Amino acid sequence: MNLSRFDPHTLRVFLLAAQHSSLTKAAQETHLTLSAASKRISELEKQLNCSLFVRQPRGLALTSAGHSLVEHAQSVISAINRMATDMEDYAAGLRGQVRIWANTSSVIQFLPADLARFTRKNPAIRLNLEEKLSHEIISALTQEKIDIGIFADNVPSGQVQKSVYQCDRLVLLVPQFHVLSQSPPVYFRDVLEYDFVGLSDGSSLLVLMQEAALVAEKSLRLRVQVSSFDAICRMIEAGLGIGLLPRSSVRPEILGKGLHAVELLDSWSERTLWIGVRNEQALTPDAQRLFSFLKESRYASDLK
Repeated sequence: MNLSRFDPHTLRVFLLAAQHSSLTKAAQETHLTLSAASKRISELEKQLNCSLFVRQPRGLALTSAGHSLVEHAQSVISAINRMATDMEDYAAGLRGQVRIWANTSSVIQFLPADLARFTRKNPAIRLNLEEKLSHEIISALTQEKIDIGIFADNVPSGQVQKSVYQCDRLVLLVPQFHVLSQSPPVYFRDVLEYDFVGLSDGSSLLVLMQEAALVAEKSLRLRVQVSSFDAICRMIEAGLGIGLLPRSSVRPEILGKGLHAVELLDSWSERTLWIGVRNEQALTPDAQRLFSFLKESRYASDLK
């Protein structure tokens, strides 16, 4: 198979055709004639020796091979875009790029201010930040896909070299008129009779709640699962359950109005967020500078 024939433009035509289930729309968005777009797809299918689409009266449908190629083509286009961006950075005088994956807790609470301070001091360094689940971050560090990761303390970190980044405290959030809204501090095990709003499967916070329920020999009654802290707050405000979140991640204007925070007596409600790398000695100078900066950021926060 001649890999040189997989040009990016043809892959873009394919992806757009898959997205819209229409070769006509793909041709329009890539500024090709319909016949030229069709020829590109036909040549791609010939090169792969398999059909990518089933032609239907009302459009296109991906074959199994087509579904598989979508994932690969997206990775290729993404890599090309990153390459172009990196080269543009060098041409503009930027030194390099630091890739960071961080869990939701750190992105919501600490990273915006910390990265803003770092960027002001180091304007020539581009920071590429993505929000991910803690176990995904550990995996990416192990595979050296990223430079720096920030993750929760209840996720096994293997051979990752890590340091304390920040600490946060979980609180129980309840709706304004809930029976627990004026409650004194409670143990988690004593509120498991209520319905909960939680994060999506795989999140470190949900795993922590599930493990605590297991220790208490009770069930965690998840009524709603969402993908963000703000969505949890909105669901709790609407009366769909109660939930756990770091106190500082909750919008101040809704505490005491739409939501009430109840302190937890459990020791695990005090959490540590770790910052880790695969091998500190192998970091680029720019990544090393950011790693050192973030390791010291908690002391800077204490001085404010």
